[in-house]
Amino acid sequence: MKVRTILLFLIYVVIVLCVIPVLLLCLLVRARNPLLAIGKWAMRLSRRLLGLHLDVSGVEAIDPKRSYIFMPNHLSFLDGPMMFMLIPQPVRVILKKQVFRIPVVGPGMKFVEFVPVDRKGAKGGKASIERAAWLMREKGYSFLVFPEGTRSRDGQLQRFRRGGFFLAVESGAPIVPISIKGTFEMMPRGSFFVRKGRIRVVFHPAVAVEGYQAENLADLIDKVRMIIQTGLGEEG
Repeated sequence: MKVRTILLFLIYVVIVLCVIPVLLLCLLVRARNPLLAIGKWAMRLSRRLLGLHLDVSGVEAIDPKRSYIFMPNHLSFLDGPMMFMLIPQPVRVILKKQVFRIPVVGPGMKFVEFVPVDRKGAKGGKASIERAAWLMREKGYSFLVFPEGTRSRDGQLQRFRRGGFFLAVESGAPIVPISIKGTFEMMPRGSFFVRKGRIRVVFHPAVAVEGYQAENLADLIDKVRMIIQTGLGEEG
């Protein structure tokens, strides 16, 4: 699989170079969806090149025209690109501000309205949540949020952070819990190469956020966490 991983990296370099004129054209005509469509196409290409075998269930219940916050567990570097591909609508992400400094890719992310966050201070996180919530209310965007905040070091579900749940409450959008199994074994944290394997992804029914506020946010967090744990075959 090392050869396939290196080949995929080289192909991505070519794609990024080819996207430059497309990005300039999209900037000129203010069209964001074509860039998101190219991103999904690149993820599908990755799946074929790496030979990833996916078992996906529950995605048919997602309304492509409705705004959601998609919340999967986070096992591997594979998770983000894979979810970007599988979610049946354009989806935005809240990312570290350093990512936006990457040539071509960074400006593209900024243009399609991915949201940067400064993780060094609470004010930066709050500002990012407010920006994402505004985009959801005003433009109907959906967001992909990993509630653990970072990849698991041992393959087990970690403690959930509150940011994504504040976003859900502020935007009013339902949360779609997602259980991912298999990516940790294929590409654990610290690995640069992808191993062969099968990935199971379960999209659970959406969880409404009406009635939740800061005072009872822990109840919402526990509910979503339990749903994801059930899909992983873990006990709470």
